[in-house]
Amino acid sequence: MIELLIVSRLLEYPDAALWQHQQELLDALADAQHLTAEQTQALASFVRQLIAQEPLDAQASYSELFDRGRATSLLLFEHVHGESRDRGQAMVDLLAQYEQQGLVLDSRELPDHLPLYLEYLAQLPPAEALGGLQDIAPILALLGARLQQRESRYAVLFDLLLALANAAIDKQKVVEKIADEARDDTPQALDAVWEEEQVKFFADRGCGESDITAHQRRFAGAVAPQYLNITTGGQQ
Repeated sequence: MIELLIVSRLLEYPDAALWQHQQELLDALADAQHLTAEQTQALASFVRQLIAQEPLDAQASYSELFDRGRATSLLLFEHVHGESRDRGQAMVDLLAQYEQQGLVLDSRELPDHLPLYLEYLAQLPPAEALGGLQDIAPILALLGARLQQRESRYAVLFDLLLALANAAIDKQKVVEKIADEARDDTPQALDAVWEEEQVKFFADRGCGESDITAHQRRFAGAVAPQYLNITTGGQQ
């Protein structure tokens, strides 16, 4: 599905290649058979708005949006397993799926990075690809709502993925869920994490608190690393 490849590329760090191949990206939209005319136009508008920025400005905005805090992380398992040990096994299992499709990862890439997962789905038959989107629909809805709350144009990409997945998601439940979340990307929140890491580094580690517990406590009240009960039928 070319649609998934396009969105995958747009969710990656906006490097120089994006500006060099911008017309190819727009031309590829003509082959997007699973999008409505309105969705195609929305995606084309996103591309044009993105490349209208200076590369350094786009890169700075991207890093501030996706690389600060947990709430808008593009690492899928961050929203499912957090720092639990289950995350490692989930990584191994996902990597095995990629290898079955002949997808070889760079050593710097994590298997659960959303752009990479979309690239993997794009190689599957459409029915399987859409099933893969449905599997992560709760995460997509959560990220999309948080991006909308932050008035980011990237929210349109998540709306598009959810529309393709055709998943039974109650968006109002998502909005209610995030309404009282504390932002974890503010300077104060980031400073608090840094200060606690410093204390942990120098403190006696025989206090009985694990790294996982400390990490979860830092983000308590901010972001829940798990699937949300946000389907229209109330099923997880």
